Amino acid sequence: MENCIFCKIIKGEIPSTKVYEDDEILAFKDIQPAAPIHILVIPKKHIPSLVQLEKEDEILVGKIYTVINKIAEEQGVLNKGYRVIVNCGKDGGQEVGHLHFHLLAGKSLGEKIV
Repeated sequence: MENCIFCKIIKGEIPSTKVYEDDEILAFKDIQPAAPIHILVIPKKHIPSLVQLEKEDEILVGKIYTVINKIAEEQGVLNKGYRVIVNCGKDGGQEVGHLHFHLLAGKSLGEKIV
């Protein structure tokens, strides 16, 4: 998408601090971290949100969670614990119209939300 900030990051038009990249997935540090470790994991395919997932995206989403575990291990928090958040739609707190997963860790993240 032309005006998607994450698509521009994928293309290298906007700099980011990458922590993982392959042909389908990019992960980079959030510029406004909500925790000591705050990494955004995104598919390179432009998917606006969870609502727009297609059957063909199931494997990709599964791979994203495998990558999240790999990043958590590299960051030293795999066994300590971490939180993964996916916001969906405006009322769900989604600010960028490109599917993305927030990996938060590095401190106690407080009480359970649910």
